[in-house]
Amino acid sequence: MKKIGCVGWMILLFASCSDYLNVVPDNTLTLEDIFTVKEDAYNALAKLYNGIPRDDNTHLTTWTLGDEWVGRLDLNNNTGDLRAIRIMRGLQSATDPQLGLWSGTQGGKHMYRAIRQTDVFLANIDKVADMTEQEKAEWKAQAKCLKAYFAFLLVQKYGPIVIPTEMVTPDATSDQLFLPRSKVEDCFNFIIDLLDEATPDLVEKVALSELGQIDQIVAKAIKAKVLFYRASPFYNGNREYFGDFLDHDGQPFFPLTYDKEKWKQAIDAINDALNICSVNGIRLYTYEKEPFIYDREDFDANPEKMQTLYDLRMVICDPWNSELVWGYSGIDYYNQGELAHSTNMRLPSGFSGVTNTAEYSWQWMGATYQMVERYYTKNGLPITEDRTFDVSSMYEIIETPGMMDPEYADIRGIMQPREQTIRLYMDREPRFYANLGITGGYWRTHSFRIPTMMFGGAYGGYNSSQHSTDFFCTGIGIQKFVHPESTSGAWQRTIKYPYPIIRLADLYLMKAEALNEYNDAPTQEVYNAINLVRERAGIPRVESVWADATLVNSVNKHRTKEGMRDIILQERSIELAFEGSHFWDMLRHKKAASEFSAPIWGWTHTGTTAQTFFVLEVKQARKFTITDCLWPISLNEMNTNGELIQNPGW
Repeated sequence: MKKIGCVGWMILLFASCSDYLNVVPDNTLTLEDIFTVKEDAYNALAKLYNGIPRDDNTHLTTWTLGDEWVGRLDLNNNTGDLRAIRIMRGLQSATDPQLGLWSGTQGGKHMYRAIRQTDVFLANIDKVADMTEQEKAEWKAQAKCLKAYFAFLLVQKYGPIVIPTEMVTPDATSDQLFLPRSKVEDCFNFIIDLLDEATPDLVEKVALSELGQIDQIVAKAIKAKVLFYRASPFYNGNREYFGDFLDHDGQPFFPLTYDKEKWKQAIDAINDALNICSVNGIRLYTYEKEPFIYDREDFDANPEKMQTLYDLRMVICDPWNSELVWGYSGIDYYNQGELAHSTNMRLPSGFSGVTNTAEYSWQWMGATYQMVERYYTKNGLPITEDRTFDVSSMYEIIETPGMMDPEYADIRGIMQPREQTIRLYMDREPRFYANLGITGGYWRTHSFRIPTMMFGGAYGGYNSSQHSTDFFCTGIGIQKFVHPESTSGAWQRTIKYPYPIIRLADLYLMKAEALNEYNDAPTQEVYNAINLVRERAGIPRVESVWADATLVNSVNKHRTKEGMRDIILQERSIELAFEGSHFWDMLRHKKAASEFSAPIWGWTHTGTTAQTFFVLEVKQARKFTITDCLWPISLNEMNTNGELIQNPGW
């Protein structure tokens, strides 16, 4: 950690601007000027939110950690591209860590700098003359919550951190500058205490003009998430990984004895967050507008399934909807680079509009084959558990039912009639069709419903005459983040929305997991929490389907803690697919190293027929070890601060 003087602080504090508040401060302002009047102080508050990482950005996001995503293979050797995927390929480095939050290396936001900025704000906000004491207290509370959140992001990646209790001043001594890392439990306690201190001074719910700012709803959700992580096996009693990871006094950084009561504290915080969400109208999203014109006929003919499809298709990209607890408000309206852009397919030739244009429709960030298998069947079961789903024939090439066939009624508007596809794509749950772009399905984008085939030269498929590098290398797209009305060519043609930091479905699934871990066996309360998400997804209740011996192989798996844990984690991996959750879920349960070292598979994207396309091949090697579970502190930082102890293996 380095000493930063007041002039440096001013540069850091106002180096960039969060577009959502449309603030462009005068660079000539002094510290005294900024905290003289309310308007300038508000600009300073806005800048604090700029410390939130850009998980919406394709090359800077952590959402592509894990095994869900794969991008352009020709970018494999570019250190500045697809940084999270580089980590999954075993290319993390202590010299210049990818997405490093400790020092802001290789695309990572500098969290200690962001924390220092909150300290500057807290030290000066009382100087503002034209603010009430209540206003000052509320803004201070926002700054404290941001400080707590930034500290949590550090603990999440690094484990023990240097607890930022005091602001470093220009006259600080070396003992004040160069501090050791604290025990993980002390770090969590620091974060929780800061949130508890701040929450009473926040407004319960921010006004529409201030969406994205922290209120009591957000603060309680952050606390719930922090305690959820603290109770998880990676951070709670992890003797297996960190039994010999010791501080200067020879004491373990991580708590080595598992404490079940931490789950009870998490449950209480989750319930508190859910209660305040309920009181303030935050609820699971359902689509309540008119369907798009191209879907209206199918909507009338197949209303229940089409409604579910819309509920799931629009839950992320319908701006500021009812499910969003906290969204990233630093929306970059004028530039491309979001996951929504890198995942969007281009409008093919033959449609009216801006066709075959790369701007805002990169058409190369896609899903791995692992995700195709991960989604449930129509019965809400894993494909290997559903007795009605024949795994032995799932690679069989078939033709979908025709419009006049009775079987077409259930897939109308979801799969194309009389088109070639693979049996693996049939009889799947609604989220499979809402989230993925598949052969024989539909992709709603560019204000059209595009019948995607993904074969070489077909809609959505590889087309070397258009672009030799921009294609879905697995032949599987992701349409979850693409608003159906977004088009190519210019920012004015795209629909922008806040990417979710926390949404309600996550809280319900956190509750199910916390209850399951705390109790000796699953209770009805566990089932109720997960069923809220499953029912919106159009699949059966967990206790009914898992008890049905005619449907499931592992009958009553849901009645054991271990079995229900597997069910909850798979539910999270599907409901929160591609949103950066699965990687951390596997890490929390110490499964990341075993789950994420398998190679990435996909279809043969150059195949022009079903027979040549539906052939699995390895697309990218992956290597993720226990060492990778904690980010390395950069060697430059280690050399600067002799009090730091490096993370194991680095």
